[in-house]
Amino acid sequence: MASPSSMTTTSSTTSKLVFSGCSTSSSSSSSPRLLPLTTATTSSKCRAFHFHRRFNPLRHVHLRPCKNPTTVFAQTISPPSFIAAAMATEPSAKVIDGKRVAKEIREEVAAGVSKMKEALGVVPGLAVILVGDRKDSATYVRNKKKACEDAGIKSFEACLPKDATEEEVLKHISSFNNDPAVHGILVQLPLPSHINEQNVLNAVCIEKDVDGFHPLNIGRLAMRDREPLFVPCTPKGCIELLHRYGVVIKGKRAVVIGRSNIVGMPAALLLQDSESPRGYRLVGDVCYDEARQIASAITPVPGGVGPMTIAMLLSNTLTSAKRIHNFN
Repeated sequence: MASPSSMTTTSSTTSKLVFSGCSTSSSSSSSPRLLPLTTATTSSKCRAFHFHRRFNPLRHVHLRPCKNPTTVFAQTISPPSFIAAAMATEPSAKVIDGKRVAKEIREEVAAGVSKMKEALGVVPGLAVILVGDRKDSATYVRNKKKACEDAGIKSFEACLPKDATEEEVLKHISSFNNDPAVHGILVQLPLPSHINEQNVLNAVCIEKDVDGFHPLNIGRLAMRDREPLFVPCTPKGCIELLHRYGVVIKGKRAVVIGRSNIVGMPAALLLQDSESPRGYRLVGDVCYDEARQIASAITPVPGGVGPMTIAMLLSNTLTSAKRIHNFN
């Protein structure tokens, strides 16, 4: 495909192209071709095009339909001036190291666990319920178990088959609710489709809801001057990263991408609680390299928010044990 610089220019800022995804009897290749305007042809075989998401001239293309349904006319335009200016400069964003902060928090939790054990003879306990055999969920549960061991937290598990009934899941939750050695309960999501997720989350004792998913904890988070017992771990980790890097939230315009009940919505509530301007607007994904050049701070992937989720889970479990045993 011809580069933008070699295309016929009709003005100082625009150039017209014809893209054809159709193969013809005279074509020796099945790949898409850049054809002259006068030789665009038709065929019954057409392809769809997906351009790379990183910035390039082809990303800024306006398409207009034509009478020939197998030919697409495109007109390129110059990128917005602020993007062009940003691309010409060195990255300015402060990269927030989630791995380093998560390590610090795990060490702090381990010290707190040791102190509590020495003073009261009590070891915080975290119970995890896993239903089904999803590889990603199983991996996450293994990581949580390893993190508990490293921090000195006792871990409990209930691994059920994917065809387990809702009653079986609720039975295990009830057992952990009544177990004094368990201070935190986590139900690994998503659950199989035949199990009502809300019924399961509602059954977790609010004092042991270290994931922060219980409706009462979410409701308290949404209300002014009503402190939840626990905040969902991922958004809590996001805010903790900002605090530890000295990023002032108050008065800032905050953008939350996604509105899930376990990440996006709680994150928006936490930011609003920091007196950021209120309001919602849905936008798309973030291109890391481009955003880094115009943002003041940014977390990488991987190594950003991800490590903080388990770290905050351990922190919540320790907090639960301290609250239950009235230990400061």
